[in-house]
Amino acid sequence: MGRIEVCSDKACGDVKESLNYASSGVDIETGDEASKILYEAAKKTWENRDGNIGEVIVPFDDFSGIRCVDVSNLPEGSFMSIGFDGVGTKVEIAQRMNRHDSIAFDLLAMVCDDAIVRGAEPVLVGSVLDVNSLGGNIKMLKELAKGYVEAAKDANVAIVNGELAELGSAVGGHGNFKYSWSSALIWFGRKDKLFTGKEVCVGDHIVAFRENGFRSNGLSLVRKILESVHGSEWHDFELDGEKLGDLVLVPSKIYSRAVVSMHGGFKTKGSCKINGVSHITGGGVPGKLGRVLRASGFGADLDNLFEPCKIMKYCQKVGNVDAKEAYRTWNMGQGLLVISPEPEKVILEAKKFGIDAQICGKVVKKKGIRILSRGVGGEKELIFE
Repeated sequence: MGRIEVCSDKACGDVKESLNYASSGVDIETGDEASKILYEAAKKTWENRDGNIGEVIVPFDDFSGIRCVDVSNLPEGSFMSIGFDGVGTKVEIAQRMNRHDSIAFDLLAMVCDDAIVRGAEPVLVGSVLDVNSLGGNIKMLKELAKGYVEAAKDANVAIVNGELAELGSAVGGHGNFKYSWSSALIWFGRKDKLFTGKEVCVGDHIVAFRENGFRSNGLSLVRKILESVHGSEWHDFELDGEKLGDLVLVPSKIYSRAVVSMHGGFKTKGSCKINGVSHITGGGVPGKLGRVLRASGFGADLDNLFEPCKIMKYCQKVGNVDAKEAYRTWNMGQGLLVISPEPEKVILEAKKFGIDAQICGKVVKKKGIRILSRGVGGEKELIFE
């Protein structure tokens, strides 16, 4: 049997300096300051839900205290669920550009616009923010918080909870302030107003909502293309006088508030009849619209989609990305598709919220999705079975 020996102080090389939590990369005092910054930002969002489902109740005003909503009088047929998502690698673009005040729009767009696909109303948000270190990075954290407040107002949601953690080298990225950010969203809906896919009818119009950037999907391909063409500092190269990094960082449009107004959300009667909603993220137009059409077995002809933004077309060109691959990977100019027998009303309501919208096609009996491509290479029909 082996023998265990206790080595001497000299042999073991004892640490001579006094160690504390801060020396290991976690500064408790700075962490408290950061938590208060995020809490104060969250408080500003609570008024978004005043007088509506999800109104925030605060028994005592303390950033570590409880925040809750009163659901004791919800009518029969009220549903609640929760969704999760994150910004993904788009945070690395914000780190490259050292600009962090818009990334919250990407965070909230991912969870809020997923909720409206179900016919639900986004209500409450919590998030997890993992950073490498808060030391010297409070200014950047304040930028994140500023964007958080603005994005929550745009989405009409309240931020009620969050977790902030310093994880040192476990968080990768670019520059001195490295972080990853994800969120959870609680939504409410009425059983008789949720979308099942069976509401879609042949002849329904499909309305596209314009998106001027990448949202938060397909960024790994974007980064690979631009680094292979321009090198590791690709973000500083310019396209028509604008830095590539700034063009890729364009924040996601949040559509949920407009769609809730159209659909009516949890409590009210909507302004338009909507039979389905498709949020164009991973899988692109054919993948996401295909999900909505699956229950009915119908197909779609899309001959009037928005043109992709210039950075998207640039990536398709220099990366030699096939048009079918581009439409499966990126939104190619449309962040949301709304299926409705009343397209003019949808377009009018969208414009009230600053959203550019247009009829892009129709639901048809023939299965499959046929897209008239507006990407690189000119207009040509793409067929997705």
